[in-house]
Amino acid sequence: MNGASKITTEHRARSAVVYVRQSTVMQVREHAESTARQYGLSGVAVELGWTAEQVMVVDADLGVSGRFGSERDGFRELISRVCLGEVGAIFGLEVSRLARSSAEFARLLELARLTDTLLIDGDGVYDLGDVNDRLLLGLKGSMSEALCGRPHKASYANPSVMPTWRGKLFAPSKIWLPSSA
Repeated sequence: MNGASKITTEHRARSAVVYVRQSTVMQVREHAESTARQYGLSGVAVELGWTAEQVMVVDADLGVSGRFGSERDGFRELISRVCLGEVGAIFGLEVSRLARSSAEFARLLELARLTDTLLIDGDGVYDLGDVNDRLLLGLKGSMSEALCGRPHKASYANPSVMPTWRGKLFAPSKIWLPSSA
């Protein structure tokens, strides 16, 4: 994994938290492959040096919109554990999508920086004490928020984390273009 050298014994001495979520109940039903991939991140944490007992899965937000973090019990639990210094790393398919608003995501990044908590996704390991990692995640978070506001809901910047349909990437068959008046 890109950046695995950033993981220290101090990180591994704390919990690894896998944050699992889908925005709607329909997504939970129709995108079971994505949910399974999220749960599979527990195995990634073990491969990176955490014991199975240290890996905690927070899935209370399955089917709950990410628009307002205060309404997501799992996200509140995640933030609480980070603030208490219990978390060495947070795992997600695309960590820039942990929060839907830039303000909420910036708070998470700052708390992770203050408690030396890593964020880990398919692109690599992010150490928020490193200005380059902080900048990159900040940009990715802003892009994610902007894309979520688009009418076509193209919220997945990375197609490898898009919801799948029977093991294949889903792509719309038609592209709508406005006609000239």
